[in-house]
Amino acid sequence: MSAHVIADDAEALAVARSLADGFRAGAGARDSERRLPRAELEQLSGSGLLAVTVPAEHGGADVDATTLAEIFRLLASADGSLAQIPQSHFVYVNVIRRQGTEEQRKFFFAELLAGRRLGNAQSEAGTRHVQDIRTRLTPRPDGSFLLTGVKHYSTGALFADWIPVLARADHDDLHVAYVPRDAPGVTVVDDWDGMGQRTTASGTVHLTDVPVPADRVLPHHLTFRGPQLHGAVAQLLHAAIDVGIADGALAEAAEFVRTKSRPWFESGVDTAAEDPLVIQRFGELAVGTRASRALLREAARTVEEARADLTDDSAAEASIAVAAAKAHAARTAVEVADALFELAGTRSALNSLNLHRHWRDARTHTLHDPARWKIQHIGRYVLSGTRPPRHGLL
Repeated sequence: MSAHVIADDAEALAVARSLADGFRAGAGARDSERRLPRAELEQLSGSGLLAVTVPAEHGGADVDATTLAEIFRLLASADGSLAQIPQSHFVYVNVIRRQGTEEQRKFFFAELLAGRRLGNAQSEAGTRHVQDIRTRLTPRPDGSFLLTGVKHYSTGALFADWIPVLARADHDDLHVAYVPRDAPGVTVVDDWDGMGQRTTASGTVHLTDVPVPADRVLPHHLTFRGPQLHGAVAQLLHAAIDVGIADGALAEAAEFVRTKSRPWFESGVDTAAEDPLVIQRFGELAVGTRASRALLREAARTVEEARADLTDDSAAEASIAVAAAKAHAARTAVEVADALFELAGTRSALNSLNLHRHWRDARTHTLHDPARWKIQHIGRYVLSGTRPPRHGLL
């Protein structure tokens, strides 16, 4: 596989806009037919966009957090499913940056620049809570490991070249094993049955005595022993997806009202777009989406500032800024996607138009982690200066 190498932030944004424009046209059909976006992911890989956070010393553009968030917002405004697939890719690139040895970074960054994709196998079903990871890395006499477990909600695994797997090793410490998609003992099952984000193929990964060389295992538990931005960056991308879904829903609602909706007979106007009540509601929704975009930009800027001078305080500021952006964007995405029907009218509910994909995508994605806990951490920070915890979800 070969891929274009993006030079800088400006080129990354131009490539993202171009891809989003192309992906938008087929998003509704892919969702309604549950047609997995294999061709689109090949375009994404070939464009070089998946390697934009590779450090400059390894040949990458090393774009900043503002650019990365905007890339995800653009992609999600076109297709809320497609944008979700590379989220874990970038999260596990960050693990390599922070915890990889020089040889590991050299190897994996070359893979990324060649267009290789990282998936994800982290969540498990039936455990006590989301951080109760029971997948095991068992050491072997030669220093390698055997990996055993079952993972659910494994977005991107079906399309991946490498599947990063969260697992416990000695002393129950958390590690990430980077496993080839076609490694012996790896089975990826496309059994995702979500009402939204239908084409993410977020199914199940079975791992049965998968051999893993020692140099493909990274000590992820060390990430959380000091100030870190792992959770802030991961959540920033989730926030960007919510903002993008809201933007896409609002744009499609406006186009529908301009071209297809009929005015209510009591309004006394010739078109639905002239109805003052419709105008008022669009204005309210636009204020919400603008606020979400502004909070997203502020969060990304705060992450960049923390990256330049990483301390307990700067990391906390970044996590709180991202939490605020995510909480606002989650609410806005669901509200806008729901209001689409209120404003566009009865015809918009036709299943054949598939306008409900925006609401289904928003409602599904915003379940990823509860915004109410983000609000709790924000409140504690404001009232008592309590820093948010370092568990990777803030």
